[in-house]
Amino acid sequence: MIVFVLPKPLGVGFKKRNVCLNTGESEVEEVYEVMYAIIKTGGKQYKVKEEEIVEIEKLECAEGDSVEFEEVKAISDDNGFQIGQPNIEGAKVKAKVIEHGKGDKIIVFKYKPKNNYRKKTGHRQPYTKVIIEKIEA
Repeated sequence: MIVFVLPKPLGVGFKKRNVCLNTGESEVEEVYEVMYAIIKTGGKQYKVKEEEIVEIEKLECAEGDSVEFEEVKAISDDNGFQIGQPNIEGAKVKAKVIEHGKGDKIIVFKYKPKNNYRKKTGHRQPYTKVIIEKIEA
């Protein structure tokens, strides 16, 4: 049996076609993706789903606090795909802060030949790890 997945334009549904190699019969069924949203925080946009753990730019809140993101740019659910202009009115994403941390070290090395100039510095970007609890449209 061969399985072809054909994307549905601008939606979350997919048509899945099952074809039997022996008989050549085929059947088509609709398969839906989990609801997701695109939010903006810290100058970046993130695609988030419910019960997903995401590392975002550092937030000034304690571990265990609840956070609401009101800058929701797009939502995809069973009703289709909604795009805000610039945000969707009344949409919120609720999350809970798990921990704060620092990312991997990035090495910055500056060098100028024939001038005995060498400078090596490192940087670790701080982040906040959150778990997405609920997406409200």
